[in-house]
Amino acid sequence: METTIERAVTRVISSMQDNLGQELTIDEMAKTALFSKFHFTRIFKNATGITPGRFLSALRLERAKHLLVTTELNIADISNLVGYQSVGTFSSRFKNSVGMAPSAYRRLGGFTDEIQPAGPPPGDRTRPVSLRGTVLPPEDGQAGHVFIGLFPECIPQGQPVRCAVLDRPGPYVLEDVPEGTWYVLMQSVPYGMEELDGIRSDGAPSIGTYGPVTVGSNTLLKPADVRLRAMRALDPPVLLALLDMRMHALTRVAG
Repeated sequence: METTIERAVTRVISSMQDNLGQELTIDEMAKTALFSKFHFTRIFKNATGITPGRFLSALRLERAKHLLVTTELNIADISNLVGYQSVGTFSSRFKNSVGMAPSAYRRLGGFTDEIQPAGPPPGDRTRPVSLRGTVLPPEDGQAGHVFIGLFPECIPQGQPVRCAVLDRPGPYVLEDVPEGTWYVLMQSVPYGMEELDGIRSDGAPSIGTYGPVTVGSNTLLKPADVRLRAMRALDPPVLLALLDMRMHALTRVAG
């Protein structure tokens, strides 16, 4: 059952989605939630894992992703529609979050043929640590290929620290996990529905979250088992470009 706080945060997220092109202040969001400014910021982060400002930015980029592959609007118009006054700022944030420039995202139809993990920190000589677990299918839906990424925050954007791709839910391993605090984030789209690219709809995508996981020099990590589930309004949008599983399969065969 949805709690009073969840209803308040969902109300604010709905307001964000209705006003992506407008400037929304924390004061206005708190007023919509019917909480004080101080308490609103805290309860929003507790409910979603990220701050209201980060969530709003993610929603704007999610809408931009959709507009790029479903309309012929130019990038400047899309930038303005999702609340950016500068095309340069929009393009930079889009590339950093999604993994490619807006023009490339449009040209490739919202797909990428490869997701490169970030390299090890300079001078990192720590003992390699592996994170293992099992991805369980959603209880009330279907799952296809599963993308698994290790991120510093509970929002799938930018380069993952480590990543893996499964043909279906099942065992996984992330090798050479560096020291730090991480979140295991997963996304799965049913076979034949990959073109939906993270836009919320029936059947796509399923997601999973595990963490935070803190890794030290002598850490023994317990299994990170995750059951996939349908996205909720409180979940931060998936900003990474969807991995083109056809190209990924061909690359693995060629290797």
